[in-house]
Amino acid sequence: MGRLDGRVAIVTGAGRGLGRAHALELARHGARVVVNDLGVETDGSGGAATPAEEVVAEIRAAGGEAMVSTHDASDWQGAEAMVKAAIAHFGDLHVLVNNAGILRDRTLAKMSEAEWDAVIRVHLKGHAAPSRHAMAYWRDRAASGKVQASLIHTSSIAGYLGSFGQANYSAAKLAVVALSRVIQLEGAKIGVRSNAISPSARTRMMGGTAPDPAAGFDARDPKNVSPLVAWLAAADCPANGQYFQVYGSRLLVLTLPQIAHDLINPGGRWTLADLDRELPGRLMTYPDVNELLADLRGRQAGG
Repeated sequence: MGRLDGRVAIVTGAGRGLGRAHALELARHGARVVVNDLGVETDGSGGAATPAEEVVAEIRAAGGEAMVSTHDASDWQGAEAMVKAAIAHFGDLHVLVNNAGILRDRTLAKMSEAEWDAVIRVHLKGHAAPSRHAMAYWRDRAASGKVQASLIHTSSIAGYLGSFGQANYSAAKLAVVALSRVIQLEGAKIGVRSNAISPSARTRMMGGTAPDPAAGFDARDPKNVSPLVAWLAAADCPANGQYFQVYGSRLLVLTLPQIAHDLINPGGRWTLADLDRELPGRLMTYPDVNELLADLRGRQAGG
């Protein structure tokens, strides 16, 4: 018996990279998988069913069950059609992995409105639209029986720390964390859990060097992230409202923003002089995203 036997999962952006690894891992543990992918390039151009078809064929060759979806997850009606297709084909839906993404990198001063809108649409609306229609289905199911559903969202360390030339991407990825938190709150009464992951891996979108066959464990393999996705997808998983960073064999459980300093002015309203006196020594500093990723990789290499 597989850990996910009887579970039906949708994975968006599942034709390549992380999404492909997630779909294969979910199927390996017994889930029936809807492999959703538009087959577009990293900037969102083009489109072909081939990547999704290849993943479905691989799942079926291994004895699993899967179907192709070429619905646009960032389109409200397309997301609804995708959810309905999954239910019509497999009879139910238990897991939604929001993973699809594109990049249109440019400094904000040079970014066009179209470049901003495209990334926000795919990363944020592409999470919100499928989640909305899955939540509506689970709400209706909860009226007549027990629901043990799981929503898994893909954020990024860039959402917390920012990333040069990625204002659109970073803004969307922090918004994904907030979306996951809201779904956690709204899903509690109907049996829906919501968690977000921040993966660091070699993907077509993020680029990177090819693996070295002689190097042993490949810390940048997207497959390293997928076991956490499968764990979160299980009906009995205890995690809810969590945010994880995954790199290689390292798994970080992150916190949402917390109070660092709580200052009260005994005189009432703050004055500029009060702020000059109290704030400079308490201001927060944050590492650069690339520095933090380098630290993660360095720690990984060191064992």
